[in-house]
Amino acid sequence: MLKQRILTALVLLPIILVAVFATASWPFWSVTTGIVLVASWEWSALIGWTRTPARIVYSSLTALGMLSIAIYGRPSLFHFVYALALPGWLWALVRVWRYRGEEGVFLSLSAPFLGWAVLLPAWLALNELKSLATAWLLYLFILVWGADTGAYFAGRRFGRTKLAPMVSPGKSVEGVIGGVALTAAVAVVIAWRHAWTFAHSLEFLLLSLCTVAASVLGDLFESMLKRQRGVKDSGTIFPGHGGALDRIDSLTAAAPIFLLGWVLLGGF
Repeated sequence: MLKQRILTALVLLPIILVAVFATASWPFWSVTTGIVLVASWEWSALIGWTRTPARIVYSSLTALGMLSIAIYGRPSLFHFVYALALPGWLWALVRVWRYRGEEGVFLSLSAPFLGWAVLLPAWLALNELKSLATAWLLYLFILVWGADTGAYFAGRRFGRTKLAPMVSPGKSVEGVIGGVALTAAVAVVIAWRHAWTFAHSLEFLLLSLCTVAASVLGDLFESMLKRQRGVKDSGTIFPGHGGALDRIDSLTAAAPIFLLGWVLLGGF
């Protein structure tokens, strides 16, 4: 398993880095679009759409949604989408908090729309952030990966109190604190390097911490959905890593929340 994870990472990492640092926008758009389409295919199975024709229709509608946004979208529409992400993820927080092992909660008419509400804002936020400033796109990745890394090591060393045992038994409160501490330290260093005022630095730190909290929620929300379906991974496209949705679950919440804060604060 570890060998598979390493080999998969060695293949994926160069592709992602080339897309992120490319001067043109289309490589990054292509990568994010491909990942989100695979994630939508996986989502359709998680909500009970197991027949291939139904899954093709769902993924095609996802592609149509992305194409419509790319052609007809305007900044005012983008900002509205990000604003909707906040109450949407607060609702997700309540569902995760209240989850007690029920089955089939999302196997309803609202489940397909919920998938689009999770995936499309994240896709849009990542691509708009790339167009605004590659450096801040990288910072978003650092926040998400740093929080995950800090939580892993702190959880292994100090983890005692379960964060959400019915949703993700492996996650601990101590692990989350470790992830938050690591990313907070990164945010403080970046604010110091930019020589921002105390007020601006505080805004930046708060936005960073909110983004980290959102990334944890995104992870927990997908874990809850997988538990309802009785599966360990959303898919098998990445050997050793699971599915596309497993790889971007934290970003689905973190990306729109980070960009919403960016818009409200007028950038950095």
